[in-house]
Amino acid sequence: MRPVETWGDVPMRNGLALSGTLNWMCDRGLMSVADDCETILVSHNKVPGDVVGRLLVLDAKLVRPVDQRNAPHPENLRWHRENIFGRALPDKPTSWK
Repeated sequence: MRPVETWGDVPMRNGLALSGTLNWMCDRGLMSVADDCETILVSHNKVPGDVVGRLLVLDAKLVRPVDQRNAPHPENLRWHRENIFGRALPDKPTSWK
């Protein structure tokens, strides 16, 4: 969940397998993952509810890997929440269509 430019190579436990749209949202701080490593957090003041409803199932949980060594590292998720999630977006409006 840390951008490659912050440390070079991306270790396995830094990433999540996301659709292109959810990856885009994560990169822009519109969504993240909670401390439990499964609850998806959405910046509802920046993402309309109908958009969230089209992208996520109701329980908004990640499917965890069987082998927990392949799960995202909690420290990387924390770093993303503290440094990326909820940050200010550029002045240009986002098109949700």
